[in-house]
Formats: sequence, C-alpha cells, structure tokens
Amino acid sequence: MTPSPAGRGRPRDERSHAAITQAAAELIVESGYAAMSIGAVAARAGVGKDTIYRRWSGKPELVYEAVFTAADTTDLPDTGTLEGDLTTVVQSLIEEFSQPEAAAAIPGLLADFAADPELRATIRSRFLQPAKERLIEVFDRAGQRGETGAEVPVDLVLDTLAGAVFFHLGIIGEQPGPDLARRLAAMIAKGIEVR
Repeated sequence: MTPSPAGRGRPRDERSHAAITQAAAELIVESGYAAMSIGAVAARAGVGKDTIYRRWSGKPELVYEAVFTAADTTDLPDTGTLEGDLTTVVQSLIEEFSQPEAAAAIPGLLADFAADPELRATIRSRFLQPAKERLIEVFDRAGQRGETGAEVPVDLVLDTLAGAVFFHLGIIGEQPGPDLARRLAAMIAKGIEVR
C-alpha cells in the first residue's frame, strides 16, 4: 500500500487508516459501490468524515485503496526464474481480483474513472506507478540472470499481465483455472526472453 501524502496537523493514525479501509471493503460487499457512502464508512470505522476526506479525495480513491492495494505490500517473489516470479505476481493479482469486494467495486470504479480524468491521474500516480516501480526488481534480477535484455518494456509487461487477469475476472466474469497464472507468466517470459 502506498502511503497517503502527508497532511497538515496531527500525524496519521495507522489504526484509523486500517479501520477506514476495512470498513470500506466490508460496506462495498454489503451495499454495493453506488450505495456505499463516506458517512457509512466513517460510522463503521468510528471516525469523522473529515478524517476520511483528509486522506482520500472521495469514495473512488478510498475504495481503490481499500480493495486493490493488498498485493502492493506482499514480499516480492524471488523464485530464481522470471517465469516463476511472474507466476507469483499474477497469482496475487488473481487472488486480489477474485475477492468479493473487488467484484462489487469494479463496475462503479470503472464508471468513475471514465468520467473523471483527474481521478484516473490520481490513481495512476498514487497507486499504480509505485506498485509498478516496486516490481522493477523482478525484471532487474531477470536481467542479471541473463533471462532478459535491458530493453524490456516493464510497464507494458505489467499492464499486459494485469489486463489479462482483469479481463478474465472483471469483464467476462470467468473464474480462472488453476494454471492461468502459470500460463500467462510463461507466455510473457517467453515473449521477452533474450534470443
């Protein structure tokens, strides 16, 4: 999870932060994205609405962090091969997108992202880019092992992997087979290997 920008006043209370994101994840499942409100999240988390608005610009940003950033805090895989590492990365994406809160959040978030270019830019800079930068180490190690060259388009590779997972689960609603992560990772690793 990427930390929120530092604000004025008191330092952020991590317990409140956790209570807020947990409340948002629970409410998205219980009431759906459209019906979920910042007021309901504040009440469940035991904080004021101002506490939420000091950390997030609104519901879409809060929901995105509450639902789609768990994989950002897991240890980076180091299986000894790019294919093995990518399999682990894709499996964590599959698990994240398979959660009930993800299924409940995706349609509303997509609509909000489509309607608000500033929100898209915020999500990209605050959450997506740091998550991608964190994964560069996986590709650096692959390069050091001689599996890939220096010209690997890491952003495009990660977008391709996440896009395939999102398409399977979020668009067509297909539950992935047990080998989807391995097959996607193998295909990508083969496509970017040194020839």
